[in-house]
Amino acid sequence: MVNKVILLGNVGGDPETKVLDSGVQMTKLSLATTKKWKVDGEPREETQWHTIIMWRGLSKVTEKYVKKGSKIYIEGELIYRNYQGDDGVKKYFTEVVASEMKSVLS
Repeated sequence: MVNKVILLGNVGGDPETKVLDSGVQMTKLSLATTKKWKVDGEPREETQWHTIIMWRGLSKVTEKYVKKGSKIYIEGELIYRNYQGDDGVKKYFTEVVASEMKSVLS
């Protein structure tokens, strides 16, 4: 079985890094990917936002070098999480846990 995601996009805000109680470092960021096309000669575009999670060493590199607006290439695994909120409503999340990241020069 294969669960692999490849994304190339722009970071939507400065990454958020924290160290968990276990001592493991984790970084979370939003990544925008935009699809562009034309309809009857008129340009169209659609942007999708992805939540990216980095752990340990990759988190440290991200914290040091990645900022809002950075263009990055991500490879990772798609994960789904859910939990029941205080209001009793089940909340669903889709995230990419990155295994590889590269900076892309524009």
